[in-house]
Amino acid sequence: MSNLSLFGLLRSSKEKPTLGGTRIKTRKRNITAPLDPAAFADAVVQIYLENAGDLELVAKNVESSDLNFSRYGDTFFEVVFTGGRTQPGTIKPDEGERHPYSVLDCQPIREAILPSVLYIQKILRRKPFLIKNLENVMRKFLQSLELFEENERKKLAIFTALTFSQKLSGLPPETVFQSLLKDNLVAKGIVLPFITEFFKEYLVDNSLDDLISLLKRGKMEDNLLDFFPSARRSAECFSEHFNKEGLVALVEYHEKKIFEVKLKVMKSALTTQIAEETDVSEVIETAKQRVKDANLPDVEVVRILWDVLMDAVQWSGKNQQQNANAALRQVKAWAGLLNAFCTSGKLELELIYKVQIQCYEDAKLMKLFPEIIRSLYEQDVLAEDTILLWFRKGANPKGRQTFVKALEPFVNWLEEAEEED
Repeated sequence: MSNLSLFGLLRSSKEKPTLGGTRIKTRKRNITAPLDPAAFADAVVQIYLENAGDLELVAKNVESSDLNFSRYGDTFFEVVFTGGRTQPGTIKPDEGERHPYSVLDCQPIREAILPSVLYIQKILRRKPFLIKNLENVMRKFLQSLELFEENERKKLAIFTALTFSQKLSGLPPETVFQSLLKDNLVAKGIVLPFITEFFKEYLVDNSLDDLISLLKRGKMEDNLLDFFPSARRSAECFSEHFNKEGLVALVEYHEKKIFEVKLKVMKSALTTQIAEETDVSEVIETAKQRVKDANLPDVEVVRILWDVLMDAVQWSGKNQQQNANAALRQVKAWAGLLNAFCTSGKLELELIYKVQIQCYEDAKLMKLFPEIIRSLYEQDVLAEDTILLWFRKGANPKGRQTFVKALEPFVNWLEEAEEED
């Protein structure tokens, strides 16, 4: 064999087949540093210890450090609240360094806890992405309230109230309130003392309207009884508890809210029956039962009845005569319903005031006032003495001068008839 052929043989045995003109792609792998929350927690604890818990200095050192807060945000707030890292899924301390300047190490008073809130606020201004981590840790702690001592729960309640008083940017009220509604926490009576302390602390710096607004944002405005164990979930227990705690304004608000709900339910039931032209006697029975169940004042019942009757009228735009006829037909058709509840001069006078206000506020009814009053008189809903009392001494100023003048011919007729008798 020639040297040339031998060389060719050796060359061919070493060469590997390739894909000409084809670029071979290699898969890129995501390379991540191993998670080490323990080292991070120890580093934060060291900052606290080196600055002897001076939160101004701690904040400066935290802000200037190169620690990875985006990765260990939850761990950071565990250190803030408890002094060190907690075990996964619990509030128990994990191994590692700890410091004695945490929220839970403070005295259970606002003066001691407020600096921690302001400190967190300062950190969040520089690192706003941490708000999500604060939310995570607060949710975890609130859902684990039973694992804290009573004194620690009080501290958390004060801290939570102060975060909203100081308008800690981005923390959603829903995170707080909804986290408290775990059935076992409510049933054990752990949530009620917490939320009571929260309310009391929040109202130190804020009005009741501010608290109601906060509850609305947290979707709890209409569900305050959910904080009570099921055996105590009643309006009476609510009033008794919060009156005892000195939150009288909250009790008054809640009673008003319940009252409004009862009125709404009654109004809805009567509206349905009237729209379906149910027999008057049946509607009267429904109204009486609703009044009894809800313990509604007679004055409110009269107002509701008038609203329901007028809401059911098919109004005819700007045609005054058709509107007048429709209103008077409604009064005549349902006079028996009004009669059943206008059982005294005081209630009759309240009905006149109600008609007066509606005619004043609704342009299409402005000129109907004297006709409606006359119709109510003819249907024996209003007594002559009540009409004369309103005419001479009526207290409601809305449109009074106009309506008195419009009603004068009818009043003159009444007075002449009285003299003849």
